[in-house]
Amino acid sequence: MSTFRSLWQRLTPLYDDHEAASIVRLMLETRFTMTYTDIACGAIGNLNDDDTRELEALMRRLETGEPVQYALGEAQFMGRTFRVEPGVLIPRPETEELCRWIIAENKHTCDILDIGCGSGCISVTLAAELPMAHISAWDISDTALRVTTENAYRLGTQVNTTKQNALQPPTDEHRWDVIVSNPPYICFREKADMEPNVLEHEPSLALFVPDDDPLLFYRAIAQYAHRALKSGGKLYFEINPLYAQETAQMLQTIGFEEIETRHDEFGKQRMIRCQATAASL
Repeated sequence: MSTFRSLWQRLTPLYDDHEAASIVRLMLETRFTMTYTDIACGAIGNLNDDDTRELEALMRRLETGEPVQYALGEAQFMGRTFRVEPGVLIPRPETEELCRWIIAENKHTCDILDIGCGSGCISVTLAAELPMAHISAWDISDTALRVTTENAYRLGTQVNTTKQNALQPPTDEHRWDVIVSNPPYICFREKADMEPNVLEHEPSLALFVPDDDPLLFYRAIAQYAHRALKSGGKLYFEINPLYAQETAQMLQTIGFEEIETRHDEFGKQRMIRCQATAASL
């Protein structure tokens, strides 16, 4: 008979004890609605045959290093449950901080574009928190567009999705009040420092940029934003802390003003905001 301890110990070849236990606890809470007290009192041993088979199937997926969010098909983001699947990035806590920054500064903003929407965690959250805004989302991935649309519907919001390559944007002018993006920003040489479960399971298309051009997507999006933002419009990025200074310099060179970088909860420079002024347009 399986116990909580015997389950998380199956994951210790991949994770330390604390993380392994946290993963199994999340699975038990989410899929089998077990509270901490239930787990401590041995509720795992009381599962019926169908649930026991499902538990074992989930454990086998986790033993391959598959992220628990993919195994469960969902992830939490700013108090909401988002559907996720292989092919879209799993929402991160630092991206929540970026959303809070946008929400705090744009209570009365009308037209917002999310470039590279993935699961829709940014665009759907903004649609829910800024009900007066019209939210649009781009991605090159059909999977991302489908998942964003599904999450928007499930969470009772409206997001207009478009298949669009961020490196080949349209010739819009003065269209958006806010543009936000969490584009690919990890250089291939950084792979050695990444967790295997991320490398082997999350979409490389949404993660990596060439070593010789780490600002590839930032530059393309910033150039588009410089002409596509309305006067006084704002551009927000989640950034690679290794290139925070270079990103700020690039934005200044293009012609943005009011450039501000903020740290995430771990003290890393993780997000940046700049503004298009009437003079720069």
